[in-house]
Amino acid sequence: QILDLIQYEVSSFLLVSRLSLYEGTTINFVINPPLIVHLNFSMRSVSNLVSCFLYTAAFSGRVTAGANSSNISAAFVTSRGEVLRKIVDTAGAYAAFSSTTTNNMIIDQDYPGTAVERMFAIRERVTGLEDGWANGPWDEVRRRILWAGGLRDLPDAVPGKGYTGHSFNDYNHVDLTAMRDADNENDGSVKGIALGNFLGDGIRVASLPELGPGGSWSTCAIGCNKEPPQDVAHVQFRARIAFKLVWVPNNEYDTFVLVDDAGKLLNKGTPTGGLPPLKERMTNYRIVANSKYAVEADKLASEKTS
Repeated sequence: QILDLIQYEVSSFLLVSRLSLYEGTTINFVINPPLIVHLNFSMRSVSNLVSCFLYTAAFSGRVTAGANSSNISAAFVTSRGEVLRKIVDTAGAYAAFSSTTTNNMIIDQDYPGTAVERMFAIRERVTGLEDGWANGPWDEVRRRILWAGGLRDLPDAVPGKGYTGHSFNDYNHVDLTAMRDADNENDGSVKGIALGNFLGDGIRVASLPELGPGGSWSTCAIGCNKEPPQDVAHVQFRARIAFKLVWVPNNEYDTFVLVDDAGKLLNKGTPTGGLPPLKERMTNYRIVANSKYAVEADKLASEKTS
C-alpha cells in the first residue's frame, strides 16, 4: 500500500488535499483546468503529512503512485500565471497548467513556450533580494535586476550577440521572459516590432544557466496592455513573463515595481542617480496603463499623493 491516506474536501471555493506518504513514494497529482498541479515528493520518513490549500470553483483529478524517487518540486498557479501557494519551500518548485511532461519539463498549455521551472526560479530570486537592494545607484540596481532575471550584464557586447545594456534602460525592454525556445521569430503578429526579430544568439550568450532549462531575455513590452497581451513574450515566444518593470506615475517617476504575469507585486524600489530619461520612464507607464500590469504602480502613486 503506497498511499496511506488521500482525502478531498471540496466546496465551491476550497480544495483541501492531505497526503500521507511512505518512504520513496513519487506522487503525480494533476488537477485539470482551471488548475493543474504536478507534485514530486521524495520522502525519507513514513507518514509525512502535507496539506495543500487552493481556491477553485471546480475540478477533476487523478492520483498515481510509483516507486521512483525524485526531488521535491511543487507549486500552485492560476490560469493567469499567479502563484497561489507553494507546497514545499524549495528553489526547484514549479507548476503549470498541463498534465503532460517532457523530460521532466512542465508544459504550460496556454503558453507552451514558457520555461516554467526557470520562470519560478527567477521570481524566487526577485522576491528574495535583500532589503534596500533597490534604493542605491541605478546602475547597480539594474545589474541586480538582470541577475535576478537570469541575465548577464554585458554592456560591451555586440547588439544581437548578448548585449544587455538596453535591458530595463528604456521604456520598452522591460519584460523578463523565460522561454523554452530562443529561436522563435516574429511572423508579423507582434505589431510595432521588426519582422523576424531574431534574438536567439543573444539569449544563449547572455542567459545564466543555473536557473533552469531555457533562456532569459528582456523582451519588448509593447502590446502588453491588451488582454490577452500582444507583446513579444506572449506572441512571439508564446511565453508568460517572469516579471515586468513598471515606473510608478508619481511626480518624479522615480520608483519602480516588478510585477509578475498576473500583475502581482514581486518587489519595488526607488533607485538614485542615472535613471533612464524621464521621457522613457513616463512612456513605460503609458504602455501598461489601464492593464493588470499598472495596478501596483497605480497603488503606489495614489499612496504618495494621499
